[in-house]
Amino acid sequence: MLTRRGILTGGAAILTAGGVGAVLSMRLASSHYTAYAAQLREPPKPQAASRDLIRYATLAANGHNTQPWLFRESGQAIAVLPDFSRRTPVVDPDDHHLYVSLGCAIENLEIAARATGRSGELVIEGEGGATLTFSPQPGTADPATMELFGAIPVRQSTRSLYDGTPVSFDHLQRLSDSATVEGVDIVLLTERLSIDRVRDLVIAGNDVQMADPAFMRELKDWLRFSPSAAMERGDGLYAPGSGNPPLPEWLGPIAFDLAFKPKSEADKYARHMDSSAGVAVFAARDEGPAGWIAVGRACQRFCLTATALGVKTAFVNQPVEVPKLRNEMAALAGLGSRRTDIVLRFGHAPEMHYSPRRPVDAVLVV
Repeated sequence: MLTRRGILTGGAAILTAGGVGAVLSMRLASSHYTAYAAQLREPPKPQAASRDLIRYATLAANGHNTQPWLFRESGQAIAVLPDFSRRTPVVDPDDHHLYVSLGCAIENLEIAARATGRSGELVIEGEGGATLTFSPQPGTADPATMELFGAIPVRQSTRSLYDGTPVSFDHLQRLSDSATVEGVDIVLLTERLSIDRVRDLVIAGNDVQMADPAFMRELKDWLRFSPSAAMERGDGLYAPGSGNPPLPEWLGPIAFDLAFKPKSEADKYARHMDSSAGVAVFAARDEGPAGWIAVGRACQRFCLTATALGVKTAFVNQPVEVPKLRNEMAALAGLGSRRTDIVLRFGHAPEMHYSPRRPVDAVLVV
């Protein structure tokens, strides 16, 4: 019987059979990727230039690592715009995730600006994104802002097994307080029975998605199996970021088709959820782009605070993405008939490989 482990082991054997040079080439590319990821996350200097602020904004959480944003500089302002060319119409037909992702980037931008003395006025423009207009006078950031700022380059979606240890009450309170954004409610589920019910919804949603050929095609479009492809494209889901070994781009899709099966994925999600300390559920009070942007801002603040506290996070949005599961997810979180916008699991785990990002020049528009 073919297994995921067997396929990946077989892939390593193919590499070896192809020659020591192929193996060394992959190792060298992985080393280059580590340096590339570190350079993306270098801290900006005080009174940072707009390009550094934009670079920090692009380190925000986002679905499938599509990075669906553009930035426009104009005088003393930076506009954050949706990039509809990077939509994922199967998993996100109404651009809900796109605007949540935009909100995450907007929050990073504002935090980085305040932390480097360039505070200003943020105006949310709904479908059009947002604009941050800088104050003519330099400002001084408070300790809470500096803590979030320090977490920006090290935050990651840690899609791995957690260690099962609980998050302390004090830390739970800080996480909840940090995500306070007008128009957004957050619910923390830490009782094992509730986490188990979310687990079952995640698995049910995953089964639905994996049975949809269009979903699978879209997902594969955003997978990056090799360090070289991840660096060249600067986007997508990098295989080692999920704990998988890097593979040549010609081999990766073959291994994916053979190993990515409903049963193995269900087992993986069960282990991941069982090892998590809790689940955070976010919901906007108003449907639409402005509400979704607000959810993204709250989500980003939660993830940055978690990072500062040594807590890892990862999206488990299947109960949001599969419409027939939304009501059950909302009821579980005590949200009545409202749409649940984001579901995050959290807990303690080692750091994983970081995701790629596009360079600033690729996201700047005139």
